[in-house]
Amino acid sequence: MVKNDVMSSFWRVSSPHPVALVTSISGDGKPNIITIDWITPISVRPPLLAVCIGKTRYSHRLIEETGEFVVNIPTQELIGKVEYCGSVSGRDVNKFEKIGLTPKPAKRVRPPIIDECIAHLECRVINQISTGDHSLFIGEVIAAYAEDKFFTTLWDVAKTKPLMHVGETTYTVPANPLKVS
Repeated sequence: MVKNDVMSSFWRVSSPHPVALVTSISGDGKPNIITIDWITPISVRPPLLAVCIGKTRYSHRLIEETGEFVVNIPTQELIGKVEYCGSVSGRDVNKFEKIGLTPKPAKRVRPPIIDECIAHLECRVINQISTGDHSLFIGEVIAAYAEDKFFTTLWDVAKTKPLMHVGETTYTVPANPLKVS
């Protein structure tokens, strides 16, 4: 078996990853959205989640300034909007207005939730770690809610078809959920 050198894109070896639309807000109340797939839970007690965001990104600055963010979980129906939010800067455009996503008040943080998404994790930053050209924002999850027809203690992936990012402009959804008996 031949294995090629993939060092130039090593981070894609572990793909696909779940996609999230992360909302943040400026000090004067302007909301923003960034698409990310570098996200992972890191603790159950306390409930902690880590998101990794490039230091040059507008969302990085907003999260650093306000110390809050919301992880919004989209489905495949939002694929075009997900791609747009990952390719245009919020410095230049209000993404909510431009693509017709609906900001709604979050329960415990200032950044809004995205009403069209099926789940939301509201987070307060408890630590920020520089990781080269990105920062790892560790957020304490202070509110978590999801549509009950899709999620109880696990996602019903056959119903939700959660969007996964493969790399660049390529996405996928689970086609054949496997369960170990």
